[in-house]
Amino acid sequence: MTKRLLIAMMFAMIGTSLSFAEPIVTESTTNSTITTNGSMETTVKSPPPSAISPQFSTGSNSDLCTVGVAGAVQTQILGISAGTTFTEENCVRLKKAKTLYDMGMKVAAVSIMCQDKGVFDAMMMAGTPCPYEGQIGEAAKIGWESHEETLKEKQSAEEGLDVKETSISIGGVLMGLLFLL
Repeated sequence: MTKRLLIAMMFAMIGTSLSFAEPIVTESTTNSTITTNGSMETTVKSPPPSAISPQFSTGSNSDLCTVGVAGAVQTQILGISAGTTFTEENCVRLKKAKTLYDMGMKVAAVSIMCQDKGVFDAMMMAGTPCPYEGQIGEAAKIGWESHEETLKEKQSAEEGLDVKETSISIGGVLMGLLFLL
């Protein structure tokens, strides 16, 4: 019975505390005024310096024997760009020889190829000398041996081309170094 009395008293206390509990009310008022004044200004005095090299290409026509070369140098003050094309002589020689061969002119095609010193030497070493004034085989070999002066003139002319290409390359390097100053 004590247990029942205790339980009844607990319910009575809980009921009484709930009936006398007052609700909690919180009031708040916020007033704020925001005033912003500002301005933003961007001034561009000059674009950034840039030297853009021209683009040289043979386009979609890959049958040309030209090579494009371009370059650009940019400093804080000065920018320079340049470009040019070069014709690759061995490519031209191969195309001429192929065209002659396709037209059935085999001796003329070999003669074109023999204008290259390496090909000329290889043909002589192989025992099949390059054609000489329309002669082939042993007659051409005798012709080349008896006219070594012509051969020496031909070789010196080819070496002269190498000197020209070398001087162009050296000039290009020197110009590049000059731009860096």
